Amino acid sequence: MAERTGADLVVERLRAWRVPRVFGCPGEAIAPVVAALDRSGGDPEFVPARHEETAAFMASGHAKFTGGIGVCLATQGPSAVHLLNGLYDAKLDSKPMVAIVGEDITGPLGGAHEEIGLSRLFGDVCNQFVRYGRAPEQVPGVLDQAFRTAAATRSPTCVVLPREVQTAVVPDLLPQAAGVTSATPGEPLARVLPHDADLAAAASLLGAGGRLAILVGQGAHGAADEILTLADRLGAGVATSLLGKPVLDERLPFHTGVLGEVGSTAAAQLMGGCDTLLMVGTNDPWTDYYPMPGQARTIQIDIDGRRIGTRYPVDVPLVGDAGETLRALLDRVPDRSRRDWRRTVEGSVDRWREEAAARAGEPGEPVNPQLVLHQLSARMPRSAAVTVDVGSVIYWYARHLELPPGVTAQLCGTLGSTGCALPYAVAAKLARPDRPVIALAGDGAMQLNGLAELITVAHHWREWTDPRLVVLVLNNRDHSGTGEGRSPAGASARPPDVPYAGWARLLGLHGVRVDRPELVGAAWDEALAADRPSVLEAVVDPSVPLRPPEPALADLRGLFADGTAARLVRERMLDTGVAVEADDLV
Repeated sequence: MAERTGADLVVERLRAWRVPRVFGCPGEAIAPVVAALDRSGGDPEFVPARHEETAAFMASGHAKFTGGIGVCLATQGPSAVHLLNGLYDAKLDSKPMVAIVGEDITGPLGGAHEEIGLSRLFGDVCNQFVRYGRAPEQVPGVLDQAFRTAAATRSPTCVVLPREVQTAVVPDLLPQAAGVTSATPGEPLARVLPHDADLAAAASLLGAGGRLAILVGQGAHGAADEILTLADRLGAGVATSLLGKPVLDERLPFHTGVLGEVGSTAAAQLMGGCDTLLMVGTNDPWTDYYPMPGQARTIQIDIDGRRIGTRYPVDVPLVGDAGETLRALLDRVPDRSRRDWRRTVEGSVDRWREEAAARAGEPGEPVNPQLVLHQLSARMPRSAAVTVDVGSVIYWYARHLELPPGVTAQLCGTLGSTGCALPYAVAAKLARPDRPVIALAGDGAMQLNGLAELITVAHHWREWTDPRLVVLVLNNRDHSGTGEGRSPAGASARPPDVPYAGWARLLGLHGVRVDRPELVGAAWDEALAADRPSVLEAVVDPSVPLRPPEPALADLRGLFADGTAARLVRERMLDTGVAVEADDLV
């Protein structure tokens, strides 16, 4: 029987923490761990990516879609550097990850090939925990500490293992690794509830409000029933952050959509007209679209007290789990539904939906990109997972793709790094091979790393119960990201055109290209009915404007018919000094 090594201890600890797979790229300094994973019989599975950055995005995507801890590995030097983007994604979106990095320094420090100071390299992104394992007997303890820290802080951690530690024979006296008996990875380690006095103050504030708005973020996942009960009890309107978009059924008549520059006019109007704001599990950065300071009395629920008040002044902070905190609030909040305000919000939502449909129906050269997402809404599989890349596709996703209950979606919401959709999609599909996955990307993201990771898809898809992984590529031949036409640098800055659907077919996948608006629906039907993963390449118009909703004073125009807008604008004028004519309020 082969001798037990430090690398085998790594696999034992991963198995104890119920890690189903590890994403990474092999390299000399981490080769013993990769070899131990190969000997593990797929428990856990090693998933090689085409690049360390995409491996880290896969691990972050695994954490986002499963609620578990994502694990990635790399070797030293540039390989380790490439992990940073995915680790920062996890840090900024508060997801637990563990990076395992190998190091092989045999010469004097400061002169070795590929030598980088790993503690300093990961010191910011993994600021909660970066440790070296200096001896094989330290491996179990340091890995357990890394996993517990990642779970407790919802952030990435890093363990550096010298190659000699990975290859060292484990002393006979070192016992077999015991199972982990702590909380499920990724879940809160304790029940967190606000104090009764704070709950009473929040209930009083909600009961006194006249025009209530609820802003929902990713931290409200699992609390949809409580949010809807509270919204109905108070006659509130609801908006979401980008990350909070999948939490609620977007077809609800009082759901105004996503807030912010990428969002809807109705959400901006909701914030512009409310006098009471309840923020649930959100750290949405679009502060220009929040109510004016002093306009709304505010309650914020967040399990991490460090986030309270970072985006908007808070009157009542509630540090606690969203679902439990909302249930405690419901016991204290009376039924005081504001029907007039709810009707106002629903009217705003109706107007926005008509406007969004009209925008999707506008002509494009050759295809309006908004139409592509609009057509997907009616065809969305009810158990699908959606991944979204960075670029103009976020605008069309936020406004035109309604997510029904049962559909989950993830994006690089806070870091905003291009190239995440394909790695996320691979992670989502490996976690749930029985559910369809739809990745939304632009041509820039596909050229950055998506084309390479289609190789990973081609390698794995025959193992999937449901082979559907549809990659939408909005091919607008423009990487400027402005949504206002071609890059201002001219033709020399335009990206080369790539046959995205043709590349998929070369890999043995399905590919369909559409450049006529009347064929968009049929193209979606074909891609979703294919017996293998598909690339749907839509040739779209780069000059379709992004048209962010107007924040501040303009949000109120047309919202009220009873003079409330005029009064609110006068109040804002006192704070801003902006002169507004009466006709502007029509």
